[in-house]
Amino acid sequence: MTDFASLLLPDRGQPAHGIQLLRTDQIDAWLATQPERTRVAIATARFAGKPGDVAILPGHKPDEWSIAAGVGPNAGTGDDPWQLAALVAALPAGQYRLHDAVPAAALLGWLLAHHRFDRYRTAADPIPQRILLTPRSAEIAATVALASATALVRDLVDTPASDLGPSELAAEVERVAARFQASLVVTQGDDLARGFPLVAAVGRAAVPARGPRMVELLWGDPAHPRIAIVGKGVVFDSGGLNIKPGGGMLLMKKDMGGAAHALALAMLVMEARLPVRLHLLIPAVENAIAGDAFRPGDVLSSRKGITIEIGNTDAEGRLVLGDALTRAGEDAPELILDFATLTGAARVALGPDLPALFSNDDTLADALVAAGTASGDPVWRMPLWAPYADMLKSGIADINNAGEGGLAGAVTAALFLQRFVPSDIAWAHFDTFAWRPSARPGRPKGGEALGLRAAWHYLSDRYGPASIPPSTAETGRV
Repeated sequence: MTDFASLLLPDRGQPAHGIQLLRTDQIDAWLATQPERTRVAIATARFAGKPGDVAILPGHKPDEWSIAAGVGPNAGTGDDPWQLAALVAALPAGQYRLHDAVPAAALLGWLLAHHRFDRYRTAADPIPQRILLTPRSAEIAATVALASATALVRDLVDTPASDLGPSELAAEVERVAARFQASLVVTQGDDLARGFPLVAAVGRAAVPARGPRMVELLWGDPAHPRIAIVGKGVVFDSGGLNIKPGGGMLLMKKDMGGAAHALALAMLVMEARLPVRLHLLIPAVENAIAGDAFRPGDVLSSRKGITIEIGNTDAEGRLVLGDALTRAGEDAPELILDFATLTGAARVALGPDLPALFSNDDTLADALVAAGTASGDPVWRMPLWAPYADMLKSGIADINNAGEGGLAGAVTAALFLQRFVPSDIAWAHFDTFAWRPSARPGRPKGGEALGLRAAWHYLSDRYGPASIPPSTAETGRV
């Protein structure tokens, strides 16, 4: 549990160790103004002002030490959330203040450098608590909320499927709903088979305790603009009868990463009390293997009435999203955003850091790309290239769930989803990895929020002002 609210406090002149951020080209001029003890400390530490360089500077008294920290060449500019993260990892526990202002985004990195997924650690290994005093008191609550949402994504994705099945994922949504007095509807069993037949078909091979369900959360004034947020909640993907090789299953606990993103974004919307009518939809399933698993060659009916020939049972995420997107569109929202760990093709094209963004609306796509840049959470727009829809043709049904030939896999998956979105509703689809394959400062290896800050920046700009009372943000602990 990371108590982010205790790590970022208003600066009211409390005792604290100062931090001087220095670029290489600033050191000589700065040293010329410093006492001999500081120059000796800098020389002893071989401080060169490079990122990660840290020197402890003695003061007049033993407890009056301060810090010199090397930073990148663009420190203090732009919106890089991670420019303080490496520094935090090098500091002992204590209370600190920066001598120079940094962008508000950097405060997020300070907080997230303290986060660790430690649910399964048997030996205590506490992270030193470094408290930052900031004059940006108006931005504290929003930063704490964003850190909590990011940590929620990481923790959910890192949790193995043995402890995060469809029922546990639904319980997590229920917990968030209760916190914000939102209404919750969970559809399962015979009602699921009738109302969401694709979700039921994908999840029917799981044992009864891990049966599929559709989870819907509603919040906000019905008179406000309606928005829908949809997340793929495949808690584990074996590939079904088109079984994945062993290596391909190693990360499949993260196949509910889209649901984690959607829930975290919904939490931010509610915490900021954006003036919207929010509809969150998460189809929660396990793509398991059993005697009644859906098969290659089967033809399934969808909530929308579109019939789908199954070309590959490992293309199950688009099936459950199809029913969820259909349900989202039935109430005519002005905006639908969906998140999914949908295709390996997107990772081949863009690597692990860049979510692929697809949209049926140029204005929406441009705004999301700009929001990603502004929030230090970039996304890359990919084309909904209509001619590739021919790859999804079926000889016996309305559409096939897997494109022929294996080309343009991310595009054909998005084109499949588009069939379930009303053409007059602005829609964007994030094909995100939700995983960091190697650690970076403030970003451990494992589950990661990729596209969350971009989407939140866009929503808060479009529907703001966002106002998070400090009392609310301080309860947002992960």
